[in-house]
Amino acid sequence: MAADNEPESEVFEITDFTTASEWERFISKVEEVLNDWKLIGNSLGKPLEKGIFTSGTWEEKSDEISFADFKFSVTHHYLVQESTDKEGKELLEDVIPQSMQDLLCMNNDFPPRAHCLVRWYGLREFVVIAPAAHSDAVLSESKCNLLLSSVSIALGNTGCQVPLFVQIHHKWRRMYVGECQGPGVRTDFEMVHLRKVPNQYTHLSGLLDIFKSKIGCPLTPLPPVSIAIRFTYVLQDWQQYFWPQQPPDIDALVGGEVGGLEFGKLPFGACEDPISELHLATTWPHLTEGIIVDNDVYSDLDPIQAPHWSVRVRKAENPQCLLGDFVTEFFKICRRKESTDEILGRSAFEEEGKETADITHALSKLTEPASVPIHKLSVSNMVHTAKKKIRKHRGVEESPLNNDVLNTILLFLFPDAVSEKSLDGTASTDNNNPPSESEDYNLYNQFKSAPSDSLTYKLALCLCMINFYHGGLKGVAHLWQEFVLEMRFRWENNFLIPGLASGPPDLRCCLLHQKLQMLNCCIERKKARDEGKKTSASDVTNIYPGDAGKAGDQLVPDNLKETDKEKGEVGKSWDSWSDSEEEFFECLSDTEELKGNGQESGKKGGPKEMASLRPEGRLYQHGKLTLLHNGEPLYIPVTQEPAPMTEDLLEEQSEVLAKLGTSAEGAHLRARMQSACLLSDMESFKAANPGCSLEDFVRWYSPRDYIEEEVIDEKGNVVLKGELSARMKIPSNMWVEAWETAKPIPARRQRRLFDDTREAEKVLHYLAIQKPADLARHLLPCVIHAAVLKVKEEESLENISSVKKIIKQIISHSSKVLHFPNPEDKKLEEIIHQITNVEALIARARSLKAKFGTEKCEQEEEKEDLERFVSCLLEQPEVLVTGAGRGHAGRIIHKLFVNAQRLTESSDEAAAMTPPEEELKRMGSPEERRQNSVSDFPPPAGREFILRTTVPRPAPYSKALPQRMYSVLTKEDFRLAGAFSSDTSFF
Repeated sequence: MAADNEPESEVFEITDFTTASEWERFISKVEEVLNDWKLIGNSLGKPLEKGIFTSGTWEEKSDEISFADFKFSVTHHYLVQESTDKEGKELLEDVIPQSMQDLLCMNNDFPPRAHCLVRWYGLREFVVIAPAAHSDAVLSESKCNLLLSSVSIALGNTGCQVPLFVQIHHKWRRMYVGECQGPGVRTDFEMVHLRKVPNQYTHLSGLLDIFKSKIGCPLTPLPPVSIAIRFTYVLQDWQQYFWPQQPPDIDALVGGEVGGLEFGKLPFGACEDPISELHLATTWPHLTEGIIVDNDVYSDLDPIQAPHWSVRVRKAENPQCLLGDFVTEFFKICRRKESTDEILGRSAFEEEGKETADITHALSKLTEPASVPIHKLSVSNMVHTAKKKIRKHRGVEESPLNNDVLNTILLFLFPDAVSEKSLDGTASTDNNNPPSESEDYNLYNQFKSAPSDSLTYKLALCLCMINFYHGGLKGVAHLWQEFVLEMRFRWENNFLIPGLASGPPDLRCCLLHQKLQMLNCCIERKKARDEGKKTSASDVTNIYPGDAGKAGDQLVPDNLKETDKEKGEVGKSWDSWSDSEEEFFECLSDTEELKGNGQESGKKGGPKEMASLRPEGRLYQHGKLTLLHNGEPLYIPVTQEPAPMTEDLLEEQSEVLAKLGTSAEGAHLRARMQSACLLSDMESFKAANPGCSLEDFVRWYSPRDYIEEEVIDEKGNVVLKGELSARMKIPSNMWVEAWETAKPIPARRQRRLFDDTREAEKVLHYLAIQKPADLARHLLPCVIHAAVLKVKEEESLENISSVKKIIKQIISHSSKVLHFPNPEDKKLEEIIHQITNVEALIARARSLKAKFGTEKCEQEEEKEDLERFVSCLLEQPEVLVTGAGRGHAGRIIHKLFVNAQRLTESSDEAAAMTPPEEELKRMGSPEERRQNSVSDFPPPAGREFILRTTVPRPAPYSKALPQRMYSVLTKEDFRLAGAFSSDTSFF
């Protein structure tokens, strides 16, 4: 029966079937598919277990066939079960098909998640023929009958006992007609779908009349009808106190304690209730006609008295979540094109009448010996220059960030700014937290972000907060400008940057973090150089750990050893390698010191000439080695540390070396570029050990290249004799050339391998030219890192097993995406979406815990039961309420509905906010609650009935066969799905 007021839509209908051959061809194709799937014989299986339709595994397989020019899809749906014996597939007389037996099974009525035909008929296996395209439909009655006839013939020819359905009308209506055949039996599946429910069919009495009239049983009296009923009630009006999320306190962000602790925290939670509805299903699973009354006048179906209660929750679609919004808004900056100057105005941070100085000018200015006399490090000192310019050009009220917010952020980022110590070098970065070995702390290695206690990490959180609450993109640009000015202030005044681990840049972190570490390295070198005393080497603070006498290799970084593996070096004087423009010597006490040390003759002088020089730059004496020529103790020299490098500099260097090619000259040049540190170490060694030779240097620097063996001398004594390795004796050996070129110059007077002034200016320039989009790209891994840590922290409070699994998946996915440079925006959006989903899931858990009052339970056992119940609501499609309306959870659900009803009926909002304790008292005894139950619950949003019986059809002497009718009534929908079986053995 078609629905009234059917919406108009263009559909593609079946073409006219003009020839019998097309019809026969279609039937043969259906039979071929059924035979291929081996859907023949009696598919007997084990009785269905309770709940198997939801907990079991459903599979399907599909094929495509055509009826004339119209395509159909054929799909076999089946519940995966243990295989039966082969005899089970043979035709067994006097045994009805399994599907007919399933019609009477009561173990799986009203499954919460299943195919609609499974819910309507209780089938474990069936085949559906439907139009292949979603817009296609079979509308005319004649064509429906033609298809149903084809199905009937195909079932008869193949002996298939699996029900076969044909989908008719528009797909949104879910209209199916079908048939199932067995030995001497047949079941017809019919359906009625209406927009409006006829008044006489809104209750059980009217539905029983339809069922009995359709059966047409000749017996008197009729066998009893078994009934299963489910009423579903929907709760939508949640009261405000049931939602625990507190909005963020914006004032607390700037009015709190010194240090702006709130800027180190990400917000969390949903801004609205993530649970939109609660559906309560009250079920009467086993009723018999005559023991219950339900008509248009009176009904015994009291939801409080229903033996079974089950609940499901409906989640709000895309609830607004604070953490997700924070990360999403920050990610949007990555797509902006404006530069910082365009956002703030180019003149905002420039002095009048001056253009931006060139880096070379800045270099010459910064290398002047004069220092800037500043007596105290404070926030006012840090931002004085920038504030003055902002006021000058735009006025204080026009600044994107006000003073309170800016000072709070700067104090949070630079806690050492409150120090009252004078600038005598005592301020340091000793505020770093000790590295933790926990998995959460080391997460930055996987995300390529920065440690959670680092300045870079805190900067990312502050920029994220500023972008969302304080000025948006302009606020981000303003804070970044202040940050860059602070970096220059610290460089010019030898203040180490807090929140950065000491040592060279950590290549496991993001590039911006590496740049800040590089700047800190420059400050450390400059500070040590400015404060160092130019006296004896014993005052030098560059101390090597460990015993140098045990193994010389451990004193040298790996990239400085055995650098002569390149073949085919050609002659090129090492003198030409020195670039006079890049020479940088420390100031000497007097010029005579150079002459006294024989710098002029250092190149050509042999061991004897060098032995007369005064030793310089000694660190300490080697434990056991002595010089080969004069037997003097061998001293470990003070050497320059290798130059630290960030990953972009390493990549740039690799490109330069690769461009040199494979020629002999290119290889020689590449070896020299890589061995600048080797030459420096040789010069330091010569200065510390006058009269030394290359063999002495190799014995300390690369012991494996000095081979010693026991030999017998002229007197017959066993002595050790050593010589250089074969590779050290190769003609034009790079080590030999470097040794001949090296002058006895201590490290303190050598050209610096690491020009901290130049490198610092490069870093500062790099920071200054960063656009907000570039900055957001650099810091996005830190923001995602912080978001994951926040999610893990919040989940630990709720202990949701499914969320733990999702977080592990997010970490794995993020590690793959963020570890590569320039990740795709789509992949980044997926990560943010996953984080938002987890946040919503945790918010749902908190919402349900608040609504069910898990924290208010006095008894521990009841509290555990409620927490388990809430956890199941999040993970399962439908949850059974233990004790139904009489259990602890059932009483809470009842109270929720009562409060919602009173809120709807009463205009007095105060009366609607009845405390839970008083409400439970008001309910009184079960009898009193029953009297008030009509008003306690709203009208059911859905009513479902399943009617079953076994009667002989069509004659009194026919075999008694299962009959079933399912009915669902909602506000705008009425459906009847009947399965009526007949005995065909006498036809």
